[in-house]
Amino acid sequence: MKKILIIHGHPVKETFIDCVKDSYKDAAQKAGAEIREIVLRDLNFEINFKEGYRGNQTLESDLTAAQEDILWADHLVFFYPNWWGTYPALLKGFIDRAFLPGFAFKYRKSGQLPEQLLRGKTARLVVTMDTPVWYYYLVQKAPGHHSMRKAILEFCGIQPVRISSLGPMRNSSDKQRNKWISQMRHLGKKMI
Repeated sequence: MKKILIIHGHPVKETFIDCVKDSYKDAAQKAGAEIREIVLRDLNFEINFKEGYRGNQTLESDLTAAQEDILWADHLVFFYPNWWGTYPALLKGFIDRAFLPGFAFKYRKSGQLPEQLLRGKTARLVVTMDTPVWYYYLVQKAPGHHSMRKAILEFCGIQPVRISSLGPMRNSSDKQRNKWISQMRHLGKKMI
């Protein structure tokens, strides 16, 4: 049985991302996946990484539980909006606080690249955006996608990282939104 962790990173309630997330989740459960879900806006944690890696900022119980869920999972699926080319501060704060040295990666005494502690896991990013997808890739060079895929998840050993870019959301038709919902059902059924 595939173990899938959904990480819902939209700080606002009742958005279209909830519809696509629910479609993915329902299809994956029907296909036999075991699902856990983290809704970041419901967690109680300080998003500011006050002292960085030099400090000793205690992990809140919600972050400790989130780390346990990440270790449990085979596949992580992040749902979040693209804001200013990347992702909301809530998601960035969660990553800063939860994907720590000793948990997600480990510095080595010699060499510049750390040991990847989350190897064997895969991920998908489902990102809504108002920007046309072609413009985000060709003109803006997809900075948020690159950051999540290369600088965070693959850095920790999670790969492959697949990406579903849904946009532009603004002024999208019901027909287009239904197409995105169907796409999420398909991905959930395949558990990818």
